[in-house]
Amino acid sequence: MASETVIRTSQLQAKLFRGLADPSRLAILQVLRQGPLHVSAIVTVTGPSQPNVSNHLRCLSECGLVSAETRGRFVHYRLGDERIEQLLRLADELLADTACGVRVCGNYGERETTS
Repeated sequence: MASETVIRTSQLQAKLFRGLADPSRLAILQVLRQGPLHVSAIVTVTGPSQPNVSNHLRCLSECGLVSAETRGRFVHYRLGDERIEQLLRLADELLADTACGVRVCGNYGERETTS
């Protein structure tokens, strides 16, 4: 019984981390750490096209990682949970200590993105 729980939890965590593994989605989350932004502002900061950013925001929203609020004509996006900020901060801290190892790791190479 306990092993089934471990497996289910591991599968959900893997799904979460696959969602976070996309550089474009991570860039969006990084800029939203500063506060709510509308799509055009996110595009300006992160670089991908507006349709691309919108698709990533939809994905992040469906997973609960971002939430949206309509303000006038614009939809502003923000982190869906304050723990996402904590997770990103912990990743920053971990990388500060292990960046050299992560940089040379051949197991999880950077893949070319068309974002």
